[in-house]
Amino acid sequence: MQIELQAVAARHPAARAGMAPALKALDLRVGRGEQVAVIGPSGAGKTTLLQVLACALPPAAGRLTLDGQDPWTLPRSALHKLRGRLFLAPQVPPLPPRQRVVTSVLAGRLPALGLAASLRSLFYPSDIPAAFEALDRFDLADKLFERVDRLSGGERQRVGLARALLAPATLWLVDEPLSALDPTRARQAMVTLVDGAAGRGVTLVATLHQVDMALAHFPRIVGLRDGAMAFDLPAA
Repeated sequence: MQIELQAVAARHPAARAGMAPALKALDLRVGRGEQVAVIGPSGAGKTTLLQVLACALPPAAGRLTLDGQDPWTLPRSALHKLRGRLFLAPQVPPLPPRQRVVTSVLAGRLPALGLAASLRSLFYPSDIPAAFEALDRFDLADKLFERVDRLSGGERQRVGLARALLAPATLWLVDEPLSALDPTRARQAMVTLVDGAAGRGVTLVATLHQVDMALAHFPRIVGLRDGAMAFDLPAA
C-alpha cells in the first residue's frame, strides 16, 4: 500500500483543549512494499502517526491518501473495507485475557471473514495449523492452547505480532513492538516482521525507541521530534 501525507496535523483524542497538536504539518511518502522505521523520543507523535495511518484518527489539517484514496471522503462501507487492508499492532495488544492463544492469533483473519465465520472462529478455531506456524515463527508454538492471562507481557506482545502474519493486510503499522522483549527475542521478532512483510510485499511502518534495531533492520529511518519531521534518511 502506498502512503502519502500532505501537511497533516493531528491531535490526540485525549489531548486537552489548547494543547499543541501531536503532529504538525507532516509531509511523508511511503511506497508500496517499503519498510520504514519511525524513531523519536516519547511524545514525539509516533503513536499518533500510526493512528492516522490506520484511519483511526482523522487529520485535523492536511490530507492523507492510501493508494491514492482519501479515506475520510469514502462512504462508510468503503472505509470499512479499506480498514480491512490495514493491520495496527498497538504496543499493548488488546487480547481478551480468558481467550486461548490460538483464537487470539486467528483473530488476525477476521477482516476477511463474514459475520457467521467470525462468530464461529471464536468457539471453533478454523485453521489451527496456520496459527501454530505463525506462533512458531515467534517461538511461541508451545503456547497454542494456553489462555492469554497465563502469558508474560513479552509473550502477549509476540502473540499480538503473530496476528500480522495471518492478517489480510497490505499495510502493517507496528507500535513499539520490542518494548517488552529481551534482546534475543527482540531480534527474532524484528527479523520475523521484516521478512514476513517482504515476503508478502506488505508495506511496513514501525515505531521504535531502539535506534540500533532500526538501523540494523530498516533501509529507511524517519525521525520525529515534537510532532515535526526531524529527518527522513536512508539508514546508511
